[in-house]
Amino acid sequence: MFSELKFPVPWGHVAAKAWGPSDGHPVLCLHGWLDNANTFDKLIPLLPRGRSGLSGWFLLCCRGCTSDTLSLSDYYYVAMDFSGHGWSSHRPAGSPYHFLDYVSDVRRVVAALQWRRFTLMGHSMGGSVAGMFCFLYPEMVDKLILLENLGFLLAPEDTEAWLKSKRIMIDRLLSLEAKQQTPKARSPEAALQRLLEANRHLTAEGGAILLQRGATETPAGLVYNRDMRARTQSQEFFTVEQCLKFLQKIQDRVLIIVARDGLLVPRKLDHSNHYVKALQEAFESTLKEHIQLVEVPGTHFVHLNEPEVVSGIISNFLTAQNARARL
Repeated sequence: MFSELKFPVPWGHVAAKAWGPSDGHPVLCLHGWLDNANTFDKLIPLLPRGRSGLSGWFLLCCRGCTSDTLSLSDYYYVAMDFSGHGWSSHRPAGSPYHFLDYVSDVRRVVAALQWRRFTLMGHSMGGSVAGMFCFLYPEMVDKLILLENLGFLLAPEDTEAWLKSKRIMIDRLLSLEAKQQTPKARSPEAALQRLLEANRHLTAEGGAILLQRGATETPAGLVYNRDMRARTQSQEFFTVEQCLKFLQKIQDRVLIIVARDGLLVPRKLDHSNHYVKALQEAFESTLKEHIQLVEVPGTHFVHLNEPEVVSGIISNFLTAQNARARL
C-alpha cells in the first residue's frame, strides 16, 4: 500500500506517493520526461524493506550513522511528480521548464521531508535530474541508481545544432502561449492509444498505469494532466571533460541499468559513437569499483513493463553495505 503526499511550493504543490514506514531509510524516486510517479508502481513493491521492529529512537539516530548501520532499517520510498507532471501543480504562466527547475523540485521535497542523506533512483530524464542533484549535493546522496540513463545529457558536437535547438524551444514555448488551447479531452481508449503511440517502449498495461495519474476525468473525457510547456523544456548539456569533473564529486556507489532494446545499449556504444563511448569510459575510469553497469533484457520502460527483471539487481544494490564515502 502507498500513501499520497503534497509539498507546498510558491506556485502550488508538488505531489508524491510513498511506500513503507516514514522512519525507514529514505529512497527518492524520479520519473522520466512527461511521465509521473506511477512509473514505479510495479517496481517498488518488489524492493526490500529490510528488518522491522527497530525502535523509533534507534532509527532516528541512524540518520547520522554510516550506511551499513542503515541497512538494518526499513526503507521508505517516495516517488514524486515533477512540476507540470502527474498531480503536481503547473509552473506559473510565462515560466518555461528549465532542467535545473526539476533539480530544485527535488531539493524542495527533500527539505520538506527533512532528509539529510538518502538514496536517489531516477528513470530516463529523472536519472539526469538525479545525477545533477548528486553533483550539486554529494554529501546528501549515499547511493545513486540510474535506470536507462547515464546521469548526463551530452552537449552536441555541432554548435549550430545546439543553437538551433534552443531557438526551437523558445519559439515553441511562445507559440503554445499564443494559442492558449483548451486541453483536448479523449475517451479512455483514445487517451491510452495516444500515449502508446508516443511511447513505443510502453506496454498497454504500463501505459494504463501511467494514465491513472497522468490524466483527469472530465465530463468530456480524459484530459492529460501534464503541462504542455514541459514538452519544450530547456535542458542542461555538458562536455565529457565537464562530466569527468562532476563524477569526481560522487561520494559513493552508482548502479546503472540499461535495457537491451532501450535507448542506451552498451553494444551500440562503439567507436562510431565515440562521444557516448567516452562518457562510458569516464564512468569506469573515475568511479572504478564504485560503479555497477548492468545490461538487462527489455525496453526503455523495463522497470514498469517487467519489474522483476531489475528488482533483484536493485534490491542487492540497496542492501549491500557501502564502502567508505569517497572524498
